[in-house]
Amino acid sequence: MSFRIEEKLMISIDNLIEFKDFLFKKKAKILYPNRKIKSLYFENHNNEMYSDSIEGLLPRKKIRVREYPNEENKVFYYEVKISSEDGRFKKRKIINKKDYEELKDNGIFDQQYGLCKPLMYVIYDREYYLIDDVRISIDRNINYTSYFGSNLGSDQQCAVELKASINKSKDQLLNNFPFQRQRFSKYCNGVEKKNSLLD
Repeated sequence: MSFRIEEKLMISIDNLIEFKDFLFKKKAKILYPNRKIKSLYFENHNNEMYSDSIEGLLPRKKIRVREYPNEENKVFYYEVKISSEDGRFKKRKIINKKDYEELKDNGIFDQQYGLCKPLMYVIYDREYYLIDDVRISIDRNINYTSYFGSNLGSDQQCAVELKASINKSKDQLLNNFPFQRQRFSKYCNGVEKKNSLLD
């Protein structure tokens, strides 16, 4: 288990070129090829993972299964993202399609949140960069779909995530990226879009 710090920036699509210019002036390296990501998020009956995230409560989790739809070798990753007093970390394991279908049918029992059922897909394009020991990802074309197929809408902005080891201070991390910090969760944004359609 390795703890890390994460910060998120929101970049408008109009300012994306400026942000990429900034990255390359900082000698950013392309870490991986661009790829499409599709994540299915699970949630309990009371949407407690959503409310804990909005309120900033600790410890809290997000539970999802992630896949890369455009890759030839179909692999599914069962992931639990945990935010705790000590920092953030992610548990990840590979599952096969049969296991994935069983999770969708039966749900996932979590000790903290109880029975969690599939709620929503989040699909987007991701770019990966590295500056020194900081990983930068840029997510764009973010689209939300309910588990049962209803279109929940999309985001016009790009979500930028900065990830570094727990040994780096947040101030040091943010000073290197002079862009507005904004608390943002694709999952929470999708839940809010879903709720707005139910009102």
